[in-house]
Order: sequence, then C-alpha cells, then structure tokens
Amino acid sequence: MKRYYSFGELLIDYRKFYKLSQLDLANNIKVDLRTVQRWEKDLTLISSDKEEDFVLETLIPYQLIRNLNAKVPIPTFYDFKIRKYSLDEITNNLPKAKWFKEHINLISKQLRPIDFDYDNKYLRKFIKKAEKDSHILNEGLLKQATVLLPELNNILTSESGFYSGHSIILPLKESTYQKLRNRTIHNKDLNESDLVDFRKFDKPIFYSYDISADCNYTYYYIATAFLRFFKEHHKTDYLFCTYSDRDDGYELNQQAGLNIVWEDKELQKVLSTKYPPRFMEGNYRQFLADLN
Repeated sequence: MKRYYSFGELLIDYRKFYKLSQLDLANNIKVDLRTVQRWEKDLTLISSDKEEDFVLETLIPYQLIRNLNAKVPIPTFYDFKIRKYSLDEITNNLPKAKWFKEHINLISKQLRPIDFDYDNKYLRKFIKKAEKDSHILNEGLLKQATVLLPELNNILTSESGFYSGHSIILPLKESTYQKLRNRTIHNKDLNESDLVDFRKFDKPIFYSYDISADCNYTYYYIATAFLRFFKEHHKTDYLFCTYSDRDDGYELNQQAGLNIVWEDKELQKVLSTKYPPRFMEGNYRQFLADLN
C-alpha cells in the first residue's frame, strides 16, 4: 500500500491507475475541468454534498476521502488494486486465518442483512468486475439470496451510514456448482433459478459470489460473522466453494482448509496479480473443530 498525505495526490494516482484524463474524470463525476485541477493542486476540497457521488463513481472508500478531504488531512495508506485503505502499516495486511477463529465473536452493530431495495445503489457500484468473468448485479439473484440465506448476505456501514463492505454468498444447486467447477458457466451466467433452500439438503453447497471490504477492520467483522454461521452448522456435511482473483484472501482460504480445483494463469498475466484467479472448495469443519 502507498501512504497518501493529500487528496490531490490520491486523485492524480487514481487517474493514472484508470488511465483517465482530467477531463474524463470531470465528465464522470459531473464537475467542470477547473474543479478537478484545483482538487489535484489541493487548492479546494470536495463539497460535502458531492462526496457520495464522488465515492460511487470512483469506488474510493468513504473513510479515505474523509481522511484526506480535510483542512488537516490524516495520512492514510491505500491500494487501488484491492481497493482497501489502512491507517497504519500494522493493518496493511490481513492476519492469519487462526486469528479470525480466535476472534470469532467479534461483532459490529453496523453489520446487517442486505436490504436490496435500499442497498442496491452501493452494491451496483461496488460488486467487483473481473476482466473475463464479470460479477454483475443480477437483481433477481441477489434478492433471492437474501431471502434464502440472510445470515451470510450482509452489508456493513460506517457509524455515519456510509458503505464499507458486503458479502454475497449463494446456496447453490448441485448442477450449478458442477458447471462452475467445470468452467462451463461463470458468475455472470448465474440467476435466481440456480439457488435453493439449503436447509432441505443433506449436503448443501455454498458459493462465495462476492466479498468486498474497504479496509481490514471491515473485513474482520464480515469474516467473523461468516465463520460463526459455519460454526453453528458444524454438524452439517456442507461444501463451500469460491472463485476469486484477489490476492488478499488466497492464503486465508488455504489456511482454513479449502483446496484449489483450478487456476487461471493466463488471466493472472492480464490482471498482474500475485496469485492466479482460482476456484477453491472444501469446508471449515476441521478448521473450527476445536471451537465445538
């Protein structure tokens, strides 16, 4: 992560990362060119009524904007690839999987089940789009997932009410799982007909469609809520699977007991990631066994 000391510095790097001109950015967020130029020179700040529009367009975390868009900025680390910020070097990286198990009762009042009608403007922007396997906001899919599995389809907001992260986990049909595993369909092909009531199956299948957090503190709460669900279902012979091109969750999944089914090393070259995008599966029963 790079440490930023001003909003202008962050904005310049944002444009470089996404290959945008000042005029491109101005048009995207509906301001004039001179406004962007003044922001980058730290001559003016974003007005409070423009902050949400700016965040929804750029996907830069609210708290990062709040830290830097101030008369006395708070220096903050940020990584454009994984869209996470951090206030200090100690929290730049995720802890080992064992840490999450030891802190499994970590709870936030700001974590709640997704209310699609209220939350869709955030989810529509923040669901990650991979270059060759777009995560799209299929309204029917997400609405049905929140009905069938509200415990794992969560959103977390800051105390000010701003979006901080979410988890979307799908209870899948066996046939749909096999197609994802065999790479005959992709995330963009999924719809509500692929979902089931997991309680009716002897071996339910859960699929991680999308998990996003704007910082590791946010991820702590999402991950511990996730683990509590599987701790409560430790007697169930379930299968959990996930596809991801993010580097930050790869080692955690391995440490927690998931196995790699396949990797896409060609896509890794395109995305320039540390690890190749991968499909992993397994369960957390062994990992969580000592808690039961």
